Amino acid sequence: MELLTFVTAGSVDDGKSTLIGRLLYETESITDDQIEAVARSSDRMGLEETNLALVTDGLRAEREQGITIDVAYRYFATERRKFIIADAPGHVQYTRNMVCGASVADLALLLVDARVGLTEQTRRHAFLLSLLGVPHWLLAVNKMDLVDYAQDAFERVRDEFMEFVSRMRVPDLTFVPISALTGDNVVTRSERMSWYGSGSVLDHLETVHIGSDRNLIDARFPVQYVLRPRSDEFHDYRGYAGQLASGTLRTGDEVVVLPAGMTSRIESIDTAEGAIDEASAPMSVALRLADDIDISRGDLICRPGNQPAMTQDIDAMVCWMDAEPVSPGARLTLKHTTRSVRAQLREIAYQVDVNTLHRADTESLGINDIARVRLRTAQPIMCDEYTRNRTTGSFILIDPATNRTVAGGMVNPINK
Repeated sequence: MELLTFVTAGSVDDGKSTLIGRLLYETESITDDQIEAVARSSDRMGLEETNLALVTDGLRAEREQGITIDVAYRYFATERRKFIIADAPGHVQYTRNMVCGASVADLALLLVDARVGLTEQTRRHAFLLSLLGVPHWLLAVNKMDLVDYAQDAFERVRDEFMEFVSRMRVPDLTFVPISALTGDNVVTRSERMSWYGSGSVLDHLETVHIGSDRNLIDARFPVQYVLRPRSDEFHDYRGYAGQLASGTLRTGDEVVVLPAGMTSRIESIDTAEGAIDEASAPMSVALRLADDIDISRGDLICRPGNQPAMTQDIDAMVCWMDAEPVSPGARLTLKHTTRSVRAQLREIAYQVDVNTLHRADTESLGINDIARVRLRTAQPIMCDEYTRNRTTGSFILIDPATNRTVAGGMVNPINK
């Protein structure tokens, strides 16, 4: 059964957690014990009805404040598809958490309050979703029950959003008017919005085509671990374990190992269930090569005629996630796939205003700032541009003194 991973996004109080709770409840993906626990929590909070938002708000601080802080992952399935939900926080303070949830998403479920329209955080999330290359967007105009299910209220938000994202790269965009509180257009079509001619949120989640989203052309295999059992049964076994970032590899394929540039041939592709003839992204496998080559964690296996760029100079868009500001000259650790290298922030080319998308000069970056920067690494990394490969085109920056993750980055087009 096909798996769809989607992230919720939007401003605080737009109803993301309530929508997810409604989806889980109406697809019977919540156990009786969970429902009872949520009902007790709702009663202690003095609520007249069960608050389905508490299904995903797992931390005590979240329940007390009524906001999502952590990225809450939930799982459910229908007859047509399996789903992983990342319910990301809407508060500006936790934008970095939303970036983590969206970085692996197939679809973004972006909520907007029908009464309020677009907020600064809505625009920020939309811009980040565009930067992160999330291929499918579903804009749910929520709280339609509070505007008497009026068509013009829905169309006003839709038109405002269309105007804002017209300057972004959004491959697939769908709009649905909903009420997460009452369940209108969440799982089943709403009779109170007969003017809306398409399906519900769940209809779209079940039918959106994601099969062509993955890059199955560029074979990229970052080595995570070298397997050397040294047992009697596997005395001479040497396998290179990892997860295919993209593409397909087959037994007998000629490959090259970067950065060394040594070539060999795939002798076997091993899994926990045994050897297979072919592996495709995102499978985790162990490769055995015909030749003994010095390979270690951080190396990358690909085809000789289709190689990523190998560079120490990186032009990228970054989202700064740390409370401490950063300026050019800062020394950081850059983690790219399974490779970690020392890096220096050479230049901040410009900062992006998330409300206007205008560029501005700046001497430093603060928390949640988005900017184009240039980095220099101590050793080369093997990368593709982010729009081509979301795995080999992304990285994180780490403060070497505190080991805190301080930024996420996306590689801009590379001049090879």
